[in-house]
Amino acid sequence: MKRNLLSVASLLLLVSLSWAGIAQADTKAAPVTQPAAQAPAPAAKAPASAESVNINTASAEELQKALKGIGKVKAQAIVDYRTSNGPFTTVDQLLEVKGIGKGTLDKNRDRISL
Repeated sequence: MKRNLLSVASLLLLVSLSWAGIAQADTKAAPVTQPAAQAPAPAAKAPASAESVNINTASAEELQKALKGIGKVKAQAIVDYRTSNGPFTTVDQLLEVKGIGKGTLDKNRDRISL
């Protein structure tokens, strides 16, 4: 009986050491693959800047397509504001356009150019 108990305990110890070795090998492999996964991230960010829209030259339709939360009415309000007041000198000037708040501006800040 003692011999069986000792055999079972030895087997459990051996299995747990094997699993610990496998788990340790997995954690060592993960950092090697992470930098490769992070490398394409800047490339994914590049198209976002390519989709930016110049708020001083874009039509209402272009503004509507390029900006989040900007529909037909708000896009036309941006064009009307720029027609009445001249070109935008800062992105924050969009806050002066009726219907555009800080949340909408913050969502689109990386999509806007002057």
